[in-house]
Amino acid sequence: MDITDTMDKTFAQAHRLVMLYGWNAMAYQILNAGMRYWFSANGNAVIGYKRYGRYAIVAGAPICTNEQLTIVVDEFERTLHQQGVNICYFGAGTRLVEALAARGPWDRVLLGAQPVWNPSLGRWQATLASKPSLRGQLNRAANKGVRMSLWQPERASQNPALEQCLSEWLSARGLPPLGFLVEPYILDNLNDRRIFVAEQQNKVVGFLIASPVPQRKGWLIEQIIRGQGAPNGTNELLFDAAMRQFADECVEYVTLGLSPLARKRDIGTELPSSSERCWLRAVFSLVRTHGRRFYNFGGLETFKAKFMPDYWEPIYAVTGQRSFTVGTLYAIAGVFGGMSPVLLAIKALGLAVRQEWSQLCKRTNQ
Repeated sequence: MDITDTMDKTFAQAHRLVMLYGWNAMAYQILNAGMRYWFSANGNAVIGYKRYGRYAIVAGAPICTNEQLTIVVDEFERTLHQQGVNICYFGAGTRLVEALAARGPWDRVLLGAQPVWNPSLGRWQATLASKPSLRGQLNRAANKGVRMSLWQPERASQNPALEQCLSEWLSARGLPPLGFLVEPYILDNLNDRRIFVAEQQNKVVGFLIASPVPQRKGWLIEQIIRGQGAPNGTNELLFDAAMRQFADECVEYVTLGLSPLARKRDIGTELPSSSERCWLRAVFSLVRTHGRRFYNFGGLETFKAKFMPDYWEPIYAVTGQRSFTVGTLYAIAGVFGGMSPVLLAIKALGLAVRQEWSQLCKRTNQ
């Protein structure tokens, strides 16, 4: 059955399954606002997704036991294909890719990679000891009086100081606020999440939100938010606070999430090249090279890499079609933007013009 997130009972059922079977790093994010839920006939599996046109873009992968994975995929695809809907699993990990290896037709595209740490092994202190530049960033913020604390969800939920910090951070982004798996407005849905807050002279200057990955005894660091005027090193200090807390709790899995178009040599490659895929490689290359004004892919990867992860996990878009199409890519952009990708591009250009004009006025008035 296809049920939107409008009923408390439905949300509670999805939440129960996420906390029982959530393995994919993005599993908890299906509980963000605006998701549609599909439940298996036996009630032991849930899929969170959004629709755009004749496409269903799944958040990560089905949430169920590993043994049920292919059965759940078959049932889900059969249901939606009867409605004339194409399916793409965005943000899928190796578990889904391996489960689908023996069936077809299907196709996959390597989106990038996410860095992974195992805090229970106690390597974080050794990482700091081997990275003077990282220690310098931590000391810079600490010497400016930035202090870390772990807030309870009740205190952090819809907290005006955190909302102001988020607003400041969003105002400096190159794109309008996006949704789906990068939903920024989650301060009213903290529940099982962890919230680390950076304060300077009793003013909130940044915060970090981590979401549980129950089946891997871990956490996805979903947001690191830095407000205007936050000293350099605030983000690093937030990450350090989270890693120390997770190490104390013997957490086995922490990730900073997907770095799109990451160029790590140890994460594998796309499927064998073909003429059908040339357009996609060209689009990815163009976006990475010329899209920095709107999204700094290289800078994001560099930021995550400096924390020296234990390894990088490949992340894929997997489609039930025989090949990845322009329509699939357009639908993915549509669910993230919450509107036509063309309209999103126009809004992004308008935002860029306003930001450049504001900076020009500030320089002129100095």
